Amino acid sequence: MPLNVAVQMDPLDQINIEGDSTFALMLSAQARGHRLFHYAAGDLNWSDGRLWTKAHPVTVQRVAGDHFHFDAPVRLDLGDEADVVLMRQDPPFDLGYITATHLLERIVHKTLVVNDPVQVRNAPEKVFVLDYARFMPPTLVTRSLEEARAFLAEHGEIVVKPLHGNGGKAIFKVGSDGANLSALIEVFNQTWREPHMIQAFLPAVAKGDKRIVLVDGEVAGAINRLPGEGEIRSNLAVGGSAEKTELTAREREICEALGPELRARGLLFVGIDVIGGEWLTEINVTSPTGIVAIERFDGTDVAGLIWDAIERKLA
Repeated sequence: MPLNVAVQMDPLDQINIEGDSTFALMLSAQARGHRLFHYAAGDLNWSDGRLWTKAHPVTVQRVAGDHFHFDAPVRLDLGDEADVVLMRQDPPFDLGYITATHLLERIVHKTLVVNDPVQVRNAPEKVFVLDYARFMPPTLVTRSLEEARAFLAEHGEIVVKPLHGNGGKAIFKVGSDGANLSALIEVFNQTWREPHMIQAFLPAVAKGDKRIVLVDGEVAGAINRLPGEGEIRSNLAVGGSAEKTELTAREREICEALGPELRARGLLFVGIDVIGGEWLTEINVTSPTGIVAIERFDGTDVAGLIWDAIERKLA
């Protein structure tokens, strides 16, 4: 049965269709006969128990520079007129993002929201992962320079990153001499009110950071992301490159531990990051990526698997 699919995302004219996971999901939905609507999180409105938005009916095609066409905007009631909402705007996970989850929470008894907005709010990438500390590298969450120095003394080299950052932004390596650690913590404390994440540096990152995609708690595929020249960051958004990969026994153990909890929380499309075949660093639930690269390397139609899962939930 054709579905009305409302896609909450960033402007379509700003995406890279060669690697954008949301665009791949839209293409897959359209191929199944579903009707697509595009809107931005800032377009949400609530009154008298109803949530609506000004949305553009949209068609998409894999033609760079001519990849979408908007029809005249309509007033779309997300509770009564949409079957599915894809919450796919990019982080940062700020108050705007959190407010969107609060608004979408009010229609989940009528409309399937992917991922579940309550659980997205309760499971930010670098906080939810703390539930699985047994799989993580040594980690400290703090705003304290004193604690950061003690952690550095214990582990030799460390990485400092924002607790709610995304896309590999503002990730710094600090060597054993601690040069600039005090200045770095000072800047972080001035920039962000929340604590920061500090982890032992893993030399294995030079061989890649694996992105594993889980669909409704099951492994759908994976890619290995390699850092660019002179980088420790392997995110594709900051110049990393992807290669075909297989899962290690440890990575399968991690996925088996996470799967039931992801399924129970309604986190249908999740991307986890693992370094060195054994160290879990993030559980990405806000707007995970990687499905286009996975299909390119191993032929798995992850977008199709996601729509299979959505359609099962709506059956």
